[in-house]
Amino acid sequence: MNTTTALLEKTTSSHAASASHSARVRHPEPLLREALGLTLRAFRADKGVTLRELAASAHVSPGYLSELERGRKEVSSEMLAAVCHALEASVSDVLIEAAGNMALPTVNEELASTAPAASEA
Repeated sequence: MNTTTALLEKTTSSHAASASHSARVRHPEPLLREALGLTLRAFRADKGVTLRELAASAHVSPGYLSELERGRKEVSSEMLAAVCHALEASVSDVLIEAAGNMALPTVNEELASTAPAASEA
């Protein structure tokens, strides 16, 4: 089965409208593999464990674990569970943290574009 995705771009005729639109354009969200990689690296750093030590404990190669932490490889649920177990962390905690990391740029962008409340001005 073939799947086709079309991206639609709205065009505007005035330069001012175009400038206003570009100021509101949202950057794409980070990929899940990138957010998971950052989260795994943070959990590992918090534990004070080296990449080689974690790789040995999770029964994966240090190179593969490095690729995961850099967000270059997709992690299977089994591999994520093995790494989380080696970090003494639950998969749900890692996923929740990763989801939070994915939302932060969006929240920061929205806060920057929102006018301050009357009490803050």
